[in-house]
Amino acid sequence: MKAENTSNVENKPSIENTSNVEYKSNVENNVSAENESSVENKASAENKPSVENTSNVEYKSSVENKASAEYKSSAENEPSAENTWDAETKPVEVIIVGAGSRSMNYASYALSHPDQMRVVGVVDPNADRRAHTAERYGLAADMTFASVEELVARPLLADAVINGTLDAQHVSTSLPLLRKGYDLLLEKPIGIAEDEVLELYRTAQAYGRKVMVCHVLRYAPFYVELKRALEAGTIGDILHIQTEENVDYHHMATAFVRGKFSNMERGGSSFLMQKCCHDLDLITWFQSKVRPVKVSSYGGRSYFRESRAPQGSGTRCLTDCAIEENCVYSAKKLYVDHPLWPVYVWPRYLDGVRLGDEEKLESLRTDNPFGRCVWRCDNDIADHQAVMMEFENGSTAVHNLVGGAAKACRTVHITGSKGEIYGELEEGFYVVRRPDLREGGVYSEQRVDIPVSRDMHGGGDHRLVEDFVRVVRGDASARFSTSLEQSIVGHLVGFRADASMVSGQSLPFDWSDGVTQG
Repeated sequence: MKAENTSNVENKPSIENTSNVEYKSNVENNVSAENESSVENKASAENKPSVENTSNVEYKSSVENKASAEYKSSAENEPSAENTWDAETKPVEVIIVGAGSRSMNYASYALSHPDQMRVVGVVDPNADRRAHTAERYGLAADMTFASVEELVARPLLADAVINGTLDAQHVSTSLPLLRKGYDLLLEKPIGIAEDEVLELYRTAQAYGRKVMVCHVLRYAPFYVELKRALEAGTIGDILHIQTEENVDYHHMATAFVRGKFSNMERGGSSFLMQKCCHDLDLITWFQSKVRPVKVSSYGGRSYFRESRAPQGSGTRCLTDCAIEENCVYSAKKLYVDHPLWPVYVWPRYLDGVRLGDEEKLESLRTDNPFGRCVWRCDNDIADHQAVMMEFENGSTAVHNLVGGAAKACRTVHITGSKGEIYGELEEGFYVVRRPDLREGGVYSEQRVDIPVSRDMHGGGDHRLVEDFVRVVRGDASARFSTSLEQSIVGHLVGFRADASMVSGQSLPFDWSDGVTQG
């Protein structure tokens, strides 16, 4: 790790003009409803954080020009695609349940690491989806199923299941699989209500099954390094955590206004639980064993509603809208001119079907829901929300969620008794500042740059799958960082936050249900 001492006269990050005339997406046109933005690969050759001392000239610190040992990455101890596996160990066999984009992304680990994992079956009610998956993984005809009921009627056929069904189906499909004897990799959110999440938790305990939740950000190098800095006592005791997720306008319009996740009855989960159960999980993870005791939340749907529709807008972009040419939410611009989010917009995209531009335009003019005006849809979820938490030691946390930003980003700012950390996931860095009165200054600052992968969620997706394989094998080196036991508290925060937003009341925690915080 190399440290470089560089002065910053204005004590501000240098900003580069990265505007894109073509509105190029940073999601690379292959994302799912639950994906956050994929980020550009800024990886260094060594795939380790670099540390830079960027003390301000006015507030110059006498910190030595070298990286502190506490910032040193132990990336060599992390699960990674380069790790050596025992060639004689049988690959873990998995069955995909719900062959959507998220589960297919996790399952693709088997294609690049056939010595570690093998897909042996698929469950999906869509016959085309089953056929496409069977072809991709070379599945036998008797290993494709239309329902979980068909699967569990057979003897145990694999070691584990990857469950990527819709949010409202997560628990109902997982319970019979656990009872049958399958270990489980479960897409987030765990469930759509507290009672069913707790039922899943107790069932997994009763049957002794291993359940990992796809809180993939716990495996993203950015958050792994940040967690290490906290555990090393870099900023002392945590006093306050502030996190933020800005969902960009095209993602918001597609997934959470026009798409199936825009409506509670259809999608099953709130905006907060779909987008930010990751962030709430990270907050409770950063706090380690310190439990939340109270949650408050405010927010709602204030922008994407008919009362905010601009004059001249219609019901569909390409039929009766007078402002389509100048509207950033134009279906033609988003889905044809700049073909974003094809997994959402074109029904058979995951089955390998590709449409020409004229076919796309005709679809958007007629019955395709993604051709609707964003101010005249049937969306009923919030478009912004703030969550406030109090913990048993008196520390606090705030998470802000905003839909409709120009640029997608996740940020974190943690203030401790000995300093503070500020970081941005997509930009791949965090900065540590500490009080420092040496040489007439008032603080010192160190920047830690962390390689950001093109893999979804800052490189966390396949690292999580690799660790899941280790968990199923019983490998002692497995981190098991997102076990159901460790992941459940963030969900309980989210459910209370949504209830608080509706009621206007602060809601307490009841820890009598036996849940512990990991």
